[in-house]
Amino acid sequence: MSDYYERSKILHEQLRGKISVHNKLPIGSRDDLSLAYTPGVAKPCELISEDPDSAYKLTVKGNSVAVITDGSAVLGLGDIGPLAALPVMEGKALLFREFGKIDAWPICVDTNDPKKIIETCRLIAPSFGGINLEDISAPRCFEIEEKLQDLGIPVFHDDQHGTAIVLLAALINSSKVTSQSLDTMSVIINGSGAAGIAIAKLISGVSSESQELQAVADVIVCDSKGAISSDRTDLNTEKQKLLEFTNKNNISGSVKEVINGANVFIGVSKGNVISAEDVKTMAQDPIILAMANPTPEIMPDEAKKGGALVIGTGRSDFPNQVNNVLVFPGIFRGALDARSPVINNAMKLAAAKALAESVPNNELSTDKILPHPLDRTVAPMIAKAVRVAARVR
Repeated sequence: MSDYYERSKILHEQLRGKISVHNKLPIGSRDDLSLAYTPGVAKPCELISEDPDSAYKLTVKGNSVAVITDGSAVLGLGDIGPLAALPVMEGKALLFREFGKIDAWPICVDTNDPKKIIETCRLIAPSFGGINLEDISAPRCFEIEEKLQDLGIPVFHDDQHGTAIVLLAALINSSKVTSQSLDTMSVIINGSGAAGIAIAKLISGVSSESQELQAVADVIVCDSKGAISSDRTDLNTEKQKLLEFTNKNNISGSVKEVINGANVFIGVSKGNVISAEDVKTMAQDPIILAMANPTPEIMPDEAKKGGALVIGTGRSDFPNQVNNVLVFPGIFRGALDARSPVINNAMKLAAAKALAESVPNNELSTDKILPHPLDRTVAPMIAKAVRVAARVR
């Protein structure tokens, strides 16, 4: 791990960042200059002024995404601020280009005020075909995303929905490997931030616009104080809303207590939360998807010792990496190609189903419930499914 840190530091120093702008048009003559800039550029400007929609075929807008953060919730690092978050946003932009052939720009804003972030997004929206909100802490991230859904371009908080989509795909294929049905599964989610809440909504079928995917039987979401139940008097608004569709039997207790008898443990919190002894109390052939980075809620060898049949983490050095890179390039590619003004729940479910189906049934195993993050065939499959779902909305 420390070797990656040192090598990454050297790499960033050598490259001075991971992305750059490359011209599509070489400028080698006065004629080139006249076409690309003055006087020729006046014509596309006039056309766009008359018909704003033509910007999609005359400019980079239709293939561009703004990656926006305030640096308040960077994975594994926390609130490090906008400038320190820039290397992560550059990495995100690099992955958009690498897997989705999308031009993405990192935009790190120096404010934690939701109103200012919303205003910033509205002001820069004319330049972009979509906005990817990244590493913005809960509960502000919910308000920001919700209030930007009328922007006319897709606005997607990847920490919420990207994580939830790849998790659902992992759960679909885990159910096949373990011969369990989703609608019989009881699920424990440890972590009640953006990712935990989005996962709970998606796997519970909340606001589902498609009946093609089953909802799980029940979900209990836990925070640092234990299960979110109606007995709690310390719940914020978002956690109170969870009780409308989770914890049907109003179970209380710590995560170590409520995990007893559960089929699935999902971790989006911090390292070393549960042990092999806790896994032993779960139902037969339990599924463990522990995604905290760099240290999972339980290490794979410890989960296996407890009897876990399927184990996934957020790390690339273990099998079954549950990673957002499997999702966001394809879902934005599909949304941009469909010219969708939003990324709705039907599109998210289509993405999850396509991701799950990207691993053929004859290749599924306890060590392969998801494709490799570098599999170049995944993003186009997801893009196609999302494009179709967007056009039939």
